[in-house]
Amino acid sequence: MKISIGRLVNFHGIRGEVKVLSDSDFAEDRFSPGSSVEVKGTAYTIDSYRKHKNFHMLRFEGVGNINEVEHLKGSEVLQEAEAVELPLDEGEYHYRDIIGLEVLLEGTLESIGNVSDIFETGANDVWVVDGEKQYMIPYIEDVVKDIDLERNRIIIHPMEGLLD
Repeated sequence: MKISIGRLVNFHGIRGEVKVLSDSDFAEDRFSPGSSVEVKGTAYTIDSYRKHKNFHMLRFEGVGNINEVEHLKGSEVLQEAEAVELPLDEGEYHYRDIIGLEVLLEGTLESIGNVSDIFETGANDVWVVDGEKQYMIPYIEDVVKDIDLERNRIIIHPMEGLLD
């Protein structure tokens, strides 16, 4: 199964280096030289990788000119979900495992919506939950009480004011 690991948003210079905004966990591993990605139905092998500001800068093998990649601007960058072995520690999850899960309140099990996106903030991830309103739920021990992948749900104990 192919998953989106980013969007090709622009170029750097005239030699075909591309700027990617990643929406992937473990971007450094996924964009490592030698890794294969797919953009607009074409497979590319990553020749070089570096980070610059919020962008992941990639060069593809065999691409030496911006004209060869211009048509890719705005496209999703895809990769096989299992292309890179990503060991997870206890309490770590792939974004694809969390997005889509139903979020329930501890005690009442009232549903507030489903996780639609994840933002990295540095200190902890923040989950966007779409329901009657849009909620920003920090992935911290005080709030997230249980993640049950088998039952497709997350139990939270909201801090005061979190759901206002």
